[in-house]
Amino acid sequence: MSAGRLHIAFDPIYAHPLPEGHRFPMLKYELIPGQLLYEGCISQDHLVSPQTCPDEVVLLAHDVAYVQRLQNLELSAKEQREIGFPQSAALMEREWRIAQGTIDCALAARQSGVALNVAGGTHHAFRHRGEGFCLLNDIAIGAMYLLEAGLSKQVLVIDLDVHQGNGTAAIFRDVKEVFTFSMHGAHNYPFRKEQSDLDIGLADGSNDEMYLSVLSHTLEGLLEQVKPDFVFYQAGVDILGTDRYGKLNISMEGCAQRDRIVFESLYNKSIPCAVSMGGGYSRDLRHIVEAHCQTFRLAKEIWMLD
Repeated sequence: MSAGRLHIAFDPIYAHPLPEGHRFPMLKYELIPGQLLYEGCISQDHLVSPQTCPDEVVLLAHDVAYVQRLQNLELSAKEQREIGFPQSAALMEREWRIAQGTIDCALAARQSGVALNVAGGTHHAFRHRGEGFCLLNDIAIGAMYLLEAGLSKQVLVIDLDVHQGNGTAAIFRDVKEVFTFSMHGAHNYPFRKEQSDLDIGLADGSNDEMYLSVLSHTLEGLLEQVKPDFVFYQAGVDILGTDRYGKLNISMEGCAQRDRIVFESLYNKSIPCAVSMGGGYSRDLRHIVEAHCQTFRLAKEIWMLD
């Protein structure tokens, strides 16, 4: 693994138009690359537009009947409510591209150490259904792609979104080559949790000191135990104390320290990492964008990428 150029998966289709007043902050997908470009952290050629993920790759992680119903726009009104987005051909194109973006990041990270998808982290998508703003599970698709291609033998999923990665846990329940670790709010959505290989449920109001201590101690032991040759990191920023749905009390600096702990641990062990952004629902969109941008800055800094 040699230092190289930072790969960021992004396409304007990520910022999918939603009905006015929708609670999902879709605009962040425009603002994150925009802010990084504005401040000179990245240049336009760092942004790589993914193609549409082939169906046979999507089917490594999802049931054929579910995939066909997505493509044919056959989700019921109830299913659309559970997912949170109205179905459309443009939305499906977006989801297939985001999945490919995470695969592209995984391939790039094997060369440079880390790569980041501006979207993704859709960990509430199960094999046969979606929920919680998630239709396809990009991390599950990416992990299965690496395993099927013989590019990895042991994957670790580090999911630090405030909501448990229930879909990812369910998909990999019987897949020993993928170890799922989720550290999340114990009393938050999903209220019926799945069983990851390791779950840590945090009390409401958990602060920086407690959060970072638990993470640092856990991650050190986990890397020794699992010995992954690849990591998918779900870097949701809904752990912030400003988040509408988070229930934790993590500061902006604490969120950055979380990323630093993960990145330095992986860098020091030469374990490549593909990052997906996950959730973030602070009322002030600037808080969401800044927290996500910190992740990109730190990845570039720690791996010393051009």
